[in-house]
Amino acid sequence: TASVQDVSARTAEEPPQRQPPDRSDPKKKGEKRKTESGWFHVEDDRNTNVYVSGLPPDITVDEFIQLMSKFGIIMRDPQTGEFKVKLYKDDQGNLKGDGLCCYLKRESVDLALKLLDEGEIRGYRLHVEVAKFQLKGEYDASKKKKKCKDYKKKLSMQQKQLDWRPERQAGSSRMHHERVVIIKNMFHPVDFEDDPLVLNEIREDLRVECSKFGQIRKLLLFDRHPDGVASVSFRSPEEADYCIQTLNGRWFGGRQ
Repeated sequence: TASVQDVSARTAEEPPQRQPPDRSDPKKKGEKRKTESGWFHVEDDRNTNVYVSGLPPDITVDEFIQLMSKFGIIMRDPQTGEFKVKLYKDDQGNLKGDGLCCYLKRESVDLALKLLDEGEIRGYRLHVEVAKFQLKGEYDASKKKKKCKDYKKKLSMQQKQLDWRPERQAGSSRMHHERVVIIKNMFHPVDFEDDPLVLNEIREDLRVECSKFGQIRKLLLFDRHPDGVASVSFRSPEEADYCIQTLNGRWFGGRQ
């Protein structure tokens, strides 16, 4: 007779049980989580703050504003309307000779670094650098200044109203003549009567000065013009804007 062998039955594995949803989280479905407030970090390409040291110890806020406004539009606080500049003081309330300026555009920072660094004001040599912010002590969120509801709207309006560059309309570009800067009172025709080589010196000095603002395409001196006129053609209108804003009203060879 054939013997019957017992076959052990294999128990099928039971599927894992689903865990009930955790309802301890008070956040509702679709509700955005707020990012934790903490110390801010400014990206280098967005940092429009300039730190200036070596200032005269008796400089005023108005004088500092006048100095820094030569290189661009200074931002205003959208809530107070005041210029965003600061002169640092010591514990006794005396000026330390350094200050902070916040511009609207990053291009103004580059211009200040290029033209004001190692410059002088009333005999004091200045040092200009991009401002770096460091946290002293522990961050206290309760001391953070609250922004008004329409902060972004006011900031946007300020940028449109105070931007020194003409607003470009959609589908249009700036005119070709906006690349040309006309400079008057550079010289007088009699300056070249005794020494004609002075013309070359003035041309070279002007070329060196204007090359700080961009690429020069053409430079002309109208040596017979009674108003001492020179014209400088730049690669772009924005470079011409830099030149006008910086050189207008400045002294050159004893003339303004």
